[in-house]
Amino acid sequence: MSAGRRVLGLDAPSANHTIAVLHDDEREAPGLAPRELIQLRYVRLFGATGAVMMAIGALGAGAQPVLQNPTQGVRLLGLFARTQTSSLAIVMTGTVMVVLAWLLLGRFAIGSTASGAPLRRLSRSQLDRTILLWVIPLTIAPPMFSRDVYSYLAQSEITARGLDPYGIGPAQALGVDHVLTRTVPTIWRDTPAPYGPFFLWLGRAISEITGDNIVVGIFMHRLLALIGVGLIVWALPRLARRCGVAAVSALWLGAANPLLLFHLVSGVHNEALMLGLMLAGMEIALSAIESTDRLRGINLVLLLGGCSVIALSSTIKIPSLIALGFVGMALARRWGGTLRALISAAALLLAVAAAVTLLVSSASHLGIGWIHTLGTANAVRSWMSLPTSIGVITGFGGVLLGIGDHTTAVLSLTRPIAALVAAFVTLRMLIAVLTGRLHPVGALGVSLGTLVLLFPVVQPWYLLWGVIPLAAWATTPAFRIPTIAASSIVCVILMPNGAEFQPITIVQASIVTIVTCVLLIVLTRNVLPWRSQPGPDQSALEPTAYAGPS
Repeated sequence: MSAGRRVLGLDAPSANHTIAVLHDDEREAPGLAPRELIQLRYVRLFGATGAVMMAIGALGAGAQPVLQNPTQGVRLLGLFARTQTSSLAIVMTGTVMVVLAWLLLGRFAIGSTASGAPLRRLSRSQLDRTILLWVIPLTIAPPMFSRDVYSYLAQSEITARGLDPYGIGPAQALGVDHVLTRTVPTIWRDTPAPYGPFFLWLGRAISEITGDNIVVGIFMHRLLALIGVGLIVWALPRLARRCGVAAVSALWLGAANPLLLFHLVSGVHNEALMLGLMLAGMEIALSAIESTDRLRGINLVLLLGGCSVIALSSTIKIPSLIALGFVGMALARRWGGTLRALISAAALLLAVAAAVTLLVSSASHLGIGWIHTLGTANAVRSWMSLPTSIGVITGFGGVLLGIGDHTTAVLSLTRPIAALVAAFVTLRMLIAVLTGRLHPVGALGVSLGTLVLLFPVVQPWYLLWGVIPLAAWATTPAFRIPTIAASSIVCVILMPNGAEFQPITIVQASIVTIVTCVLLIVLTRNVLPWRSQPGPDQSALEPTAYAGPS
């Protein structure tokens, strides 16, 4: 019995032997000194220049539509499509510049790993302006790093025609020669939509406005992504304060992360709206649960409203529904942590989730067919997925040993085992919240991060499912260093066209990128904080010496 309780986390060891070691309270810090304000301006400009270069290079190396390309035939803008190597080099150089600027900005947000927390920290308004400056060029640029937005457009048109997007794919519904079908990647042309009814409901509204105009449709879907990013920026610092984490450091790692800029804004992925609604719902619900007042009146409205927003996010993509479980555990703990409290909280939140899901499914006239297409993406073998990588490597080893390719058979074992492990970790995290050992935000981030790593298919932007919630809770180098490294590496190794270029093109562009970036580092060595700065004297720490935004 005691062993079982220990496995489930009911008799867990002290906090310094559990996942709680990833969290430590983080103090706020005064604003930047005059010298650092100057460096901040140059860092901001360096990143903005990189974002502009990405937007320009995307005219030739981005995920441009097959048809209705607005730059085709234009004398100046069409030049980029005819000089693909140069365009790719421009995008790659801009990508590295943005990543480097983000890393430099981290000096003013979380400090160096050697010195720990900074003596001073940039203000929230300074960080907000920096994020906005880097986002604007990517907002008006062609899509990059993914072609999923073209599937969104086709599936939205299917919905607008009154057809079932969960039963047929773009080729069958629209025809193989339709302008929207021809822009969808070949692998997805016969695939039903894997997205929830709320997203396709919004997509139908967009399709009714834009029709077959691909360019306008892209910008409308990007507007949805920007709304999601806005919700992330709103909720993340508030959740961070609940966890005792500096709001600026959470925003830097979560909202200013190049993964978010490149894949949610530039790549136009619906994860932006899913994560934004999920985090906003968490903040609203926790504001009621953690209130000192009784859960009546306005607090009850906030609780039900927050849970409804989380349930709404799950009708975009289902994984965000996990957040409702952690809210339920926090609520059960607020009600005493007894079995009766647990059952009551579970019943209440299940009722809310069912009501929201049925309401959206009914109002959108899409029904619940979407639950049958959730595994659509499993057809792809993703190298970032741990169980898939194990299966593929094992199968390849079998070929080398002459015993045949058993990849499919191995995947049929590794994927279910990974699913069981992810379910067990989630159960442990839920119990940790119920017993008060972990904050719901941190437990949610650990569960989503585990789910992503053990998911059958992992796309680069899926990492944000775990990174963004954990940015509001996990503060130790054991989390931040791997997260920063993984975010930086993944951002610079992906091709901006959402597919592949010829190897010689990649090699040539990479050489130009390396040479250019090394030259930029040399030229800016005296104006950008490439090297750690010596500690300031005490006079520089006086708030009156540097107060005020930059």
